[in-house]
Amino acid sequence: MSAKANAYAAGRKAQSPAAVEKSSIIFWILNIFVVAFLFWAPFQRGLFNGGNVDFERPIYSGFVWSAIILFLTAIFSFYVYRLRDQKDILTAAVFLMPFTYTISLVTAASHYLATNMIYIQLIYAAFFILGVFLTKNKLGTSIAAGTLMISGYVVVLFGLLYWLGNGKLGDALVGWFATMDSVKNTYLNAVMTDSNGLRLTSVFQYANSYAAYLIALMLAAVFFIVKSNKWYQALPHALMLVPIIVSFWLTLSRGAIVIVPVVFLIMLFFLSIRRQIVSIIQLALAFAASLIILNKITTVGTQLQKQTSAAISWQGWSTLLLASVIFAVLAIAIQIFVSPLLDRATERFNGRRFATFVLPVVAIIVGVIGAILLFGDTGLKNILPANVKIRLENINFQQHSVLERGTFYMDAIKLWKDYPIIGAGGGAWASLYEKYQNNPYTSRQAHNFALQYLVEAGALGFLVFVAFVLAILYFYIRSYTKSSPESRDRYFLFFILTVALLVHSMIDFDLSYVYLGAVLFLCLGAMLSSSDSVPIRVKSDSLVLHKAFPGALLVLSVVMFIISTRLLSANNSYLHALDLSKTSQNYNEIVAPIDQALKLHPNHPDYLLTGPLSKIGMQVQIYRQDPNKYKQFFDDAQNELNTLEKAEPHNRIVALQQLNFLQSSGKLQEALDWANKQLPNYPWYIDMYESKISLSVELGNRARTEKNVQATDSYFTQALETYNTILQRIDSLKNLPKGQEQGRPFDVTPSIAVNIGEIYYMRGDYVTASALMKPHVTDNMNDQLNRTLVRWYLASLQKQGQNDQALYDKLIAKDANEQTNIASILATNFQTK
Repeated sequence: MSAKANAYAAGRKAQSPAAVEKSSIIFWILNIFVVAFLFWAPFQRGLFNGGNVDFERPIYSGFVWSAIILFLTAIFSFYVYRLRDQKDILTAAVFLMPFTYTISLVTAASHYLATNMIYIQLIYAAFFILGVFLTKNKLGTSIAAGTLMISGYVVVLFGLLYWLGNGKLGDALVGWFATMDSVKNTYLNAVMTDSNGLRLTSVFQYANSYAAYLIALMLAAVFFIVKSNKWYQALPHALMLVPIIVSFWLTLSRGAIVIVPVVFLIMLFFLSIRRQIVSIIQLALAFAASLIILNKITTVGTQLQKQTSAAISWQGWSTLLLASVIFAVLAIAIQIFVSPLLDRATERFNGRRFATFVLPVVAIIVGVIGAILLFGDTGLKNILPANVKIRLENINFQQHSVLERGTFYMDAIKLWKDYPIIGAGGGAWASLYEKYQNNPYTSRQAHNFALQYLVEAGALGFLVFVAFVLAILYFYIRSYTKSSPESRDRYFLFFILTVALLVHSMIDFDLSYVYLGAVLFLCLGAMLSSSDSVPIRVKSDSLVLHKAFPGALLVLSVVMFIISTRLLSANNSYLHALDLSKTSQNYNEIVAPIDQALKLHPNHPDYLLTGPLSKIGMQVQIYRQDPNKYKQFFDDAQNELNTLEKAEPHNRIVALQQLNFLQSSGKLQEALDWANKQLPNYPWYIDMYESKISLSVELGNRARTEKNVQATDSYFTQALETYNTILQRIDSLKNLPKGQEQGRPFDVTPSIAVNIGEIYYMRGDYVTASALMKPHVTDNMNDQLNRTLVRWYLASLQKQGQNDQALYDKLIAKDANEQTNIASILATNFQTK
């Protein structure tokens, strides 16, 4: 063995890793980072990956956090990391996930979204490694677990502040660091309204993901209650359990109601018989308490959303507080008096094979009976508030959200089949779903984490993720069965949170919230840290071998810091431009910070085109003021757009803007070719069909005036084929299941009707022409499109020896020249064949 290796080994014997960890300043700094992040991140709208400039700043800030965390962890790991067991291999293996996302850049549908997802995966890797290193000792584990629970309780109380009319207090408490609405200076949509009524969302602005978070908190609180030996240990969790469950009901999340028993049953399988019984009792009592007060809390919240009232708000808080205190007293009494009796009564079953499986199986049977009673015509659900009752009644496989999700999943499979191995990059679903969708719904999320991961990273990336998670679960469960009760309890919270988030994410997009993803990977890291070591054979004791990973972390952290600060600086510049645009009309002054943003973050679609303020948008506005004088602005905008289109080939706004530019330049044939190219990518966007038909008719009329009968007929035939495609798609929507909505409107528009009507008129089919145009005729003669429609409609009627005198009079009253226009149509000999 070398002298260096001997010195290294002697140093490790002199000071154990645990001692190094606890005494290290970096250990404490990293814990401070974790605590700060877990309180900061939820209030940034959960770091939702929304795929645009509105959501990116907090994520880029989180990326900076992660770079610093990795840098400190790298230094820390120089002292504690050594390649010796499976945990060390898996700690490094977490980087396979950002690596597979990097590979998917080759076929990325959106460079912007794909690179953002790589950054997010690096954030997850940082928190995973953090979880591994910080929870190796009891102190670090306690800090992580305590912070997860306390920060979760803060989120619950924050949501209830808004529900019970104290939103201004909530704004005052978090406004100094949270992502607030810049106009109203309030936290938006902590309570949201949709077709189901008022729904509590707290920090997430999406009720279903909040419900998933509450499932994790709820079961974690139950676990902390049942494992507590002292009343003061159980008290905070017992006081919060009823507010958590009340909040859960107020989300009106049907999927979460279905998922709760699934996750609870998984949890029960890992508990002793005594804890299984107590968990069922505690959770049943908490649910009963929540149902008793739910009507009152719902009514109070509904009233307070309409008009604030201190008296009504106090009614809500006092009711919730009273129920929470009563339950807490009962819960603690059960722990002090009932739990020890159950411990003695069930002692003889301890150690018996499959004994712990009995109660979960019984719970399944009881749960089925309870579901029948609750969902059946038994009257039991009449104790629920009307909105909750309606949501429960609608839990079936034929209601809209279930059918719609089924469509998403089938469309995701279609998408994946075109990118099977390495996927289509981060954000693939958001970029490509419109191409594969079965009907014209709008959803930038696939509502299924597994399928969304599959289409983004392909089979390669998905298998890497699944293998990684399964390996951690395997080592954790194997160690759990061998561990002491104290060791089991110390890490079981992380298992609960992991299972709750993963299971619910199979029916929704919870893990599109980077905060929830970071929590998941922090918990996975802690679970790996808790598992027994399985030694691996390393023939060399070389310092290079054992310090390669910390060294790589150090380099990566520096690269991440440079990239993240550039991204954040670019966002700052863009936001500065937004502020300038509110007080200045000077193009050069406003565009300067946008150019700086684009220099730091090239080809950002929002900075260039799709954001609330864009460089191309400003250039087009200036060009339109005087096309001859400002032609250079149009040319510059076209060049910018061409570059952006290469980076974002599946961005619909980019495609439509390119079409507009071609039309504005008079390149009608190129515009038609572009529309033909883009239409397969957006088969359910009627505006693309409108453009194609309009261009075909215009080019056909040009060919007609040039007496090119063959070209005229070709263009008109192309327009009619496009129209027939529209009719076929409209007809296919009739085959949707009864409970499923079609989504966006998709029908023949007045523009399509007038263009196709003209073709039928010119081909002498006046009956079809008038029948097609009639449903779209209105009395609004100020609308130029409607006047054109009326003009051709009246001409087609006169060709049939008919008339609509009232409509004719309204048209002539608006513009006497329309009489000449109609006469001109009637007198023209259209030869289209």
